[in-house]
Amino acid sequence: MKKRIGIIILVVIVMIIAIGIIGKRVGKPKQEGEGKEQFKIVTTFYPMFIITQNLTQGTQNVEVVNMADSNAGCLHDYTLSTTDMKKLEKADVIVQNGLGLENFMDKVLSTYSEIQMIDSSKNITSKIDENGETNTHIWTSISNYILQVEEIANRLSQINPDNEEVYKRNKESYIKRLKKLQVRYQTELTNLKGKKVICLNEAFSYLAKEVGLEIISVETNHEESSLSAEKMKELIEIMKNENIKSILVDKEDNLKSAQTLANETGATIYELQSGLTGSVENNSYLQIMGENLEVLKGI
Repeated sequence: MKKRIGIIILVVIVMIIAIGIIGKRVGKPKQEGEGKEQFKIVTTFYPMFIITQNLTQGTQNVEVVNMADSNAGCLHDYTLSTTDMKKLEKADVIVQNGLGLENFMDKVLSTYSEIQMIDSSKNITSKIDENGETNTHIWTSISNYILQVEEIANRLSQINPDNEEVYKRNKESYIKRLKKLQVRYQTELTNLKGKKVICLNEAFSYLAKEVGLEIISVETNHEESSLSAEKMKELIEIMKNENIKSILVDKEDNLKSAQTLANETGATIYELQSGLTGSVENNSYLQIMGENLEVLKGI
């Protein structure tokens, strides 16, 4: 009898505990956004990731994933990996630079037809054509970069209206900081207008144009290959005839060709950053372009 009573008491205690737990779960206020599926944004490479990260801070149920490795650099001739394709699974949106830089986009959209695409270059009108092709490195111009920020923010607001106000607020805040830096460029680099330079990396064509530099010759150095002897001779002759004393390079490039040109002409090498790689901090683009400003002051 005592044993049976003990069992009954134990059962009652367990039921009371269970009811208490259920009551807490039922009575717990539902957190904002709880139960909603994640809105997944995939960016193609580093510059697009930094923009999107700035625009999505403080949003609810938004995940931002960068497809290419942050140190992948430019996506010329980029080949999608299995890892890249896996990142695109369950993605709602893919943010690309555009202008043909992401030549793999057809493959992405044919594999994941439900993904919506944001082309950040949609409203870029000041395109530069070199050797019969459009230069895709539009983000090195702060003016173009601001247009990219606006396009991405506006499209995200349309596709993901739950966070529209946050996207708008972040866009305005980020553009305000970008315009502040842009004013510094406009006021502190007035002496560059009309100066002639040799550029050994096409990424800086837009930046040079924005600050008024006249590029006499652009040589792409994506694979860090040295210029041929014939091309080197041609550039040396141009630099001497035009009295060009400035050479622009990416600080990540092989500097061998630039050093040879400098030795033959007495020119100075200016190492800039293309913004293709860097830290994943929100202010990284502002920091990179701020450092470029200081370099350009020396020309």
